Amino acid sequence: MKHLERLCAAVAELPSSEPTDPDTRCDPEILRSLPGIGPIVLAALLSEAPEAVRRRDANALRALSGVEPVTRRSGKQYIVAMRQSCPHRLRTAVFHWARTAVLQDFHSRNRYSDMRKQGHSHARALRSVGSRLIGVACAMLESGELFDKDRMPQVLAA
Repeated sequence: MKHLERLCAAVAELPSSEPTDPDTRCDPEILRSLPGIGPIVLAALLSEAPEAVRRRDANALRALSGVEPVTRRSGKQYIVAMRQSCPHRLRTAVFHWARTAVLQDFHSRNRYSDMRKQGHSHARALRSVGSRLIGVACAMLESGELFDKDRMPQVLAA
């Protein structure tokens, strides 16, 4: 664990190939500021889905981590199921990230309890929280901001 922590710190200190201003932060620093992300989850995100993180592609990251459901349609049948085809390490890391965030973050806890009140299972509710956290992470990576627990989540206009 200590060795992984040192590696994450070393990656955060690597010089960028792009000229940037001194106020910008690197991806590991931004991701590490999110609730529930420790060295193992950070390492899984950066090693299993580096291209999606680099492109800030939330949809690709959701699909790779298994939190995006799969819709199967055939004639009269319409089935929404859990995505099975994804890297196991990344799926486990995002599941753990969501589980820990529910304990640490007010908004994640509310999302989880809303899903449970709607009758969803524990795992389905955590996948929903994970999907939200991936969206937040990609937005933070695009803006270069660290996580602010007091910031109100944006509500999509209908």
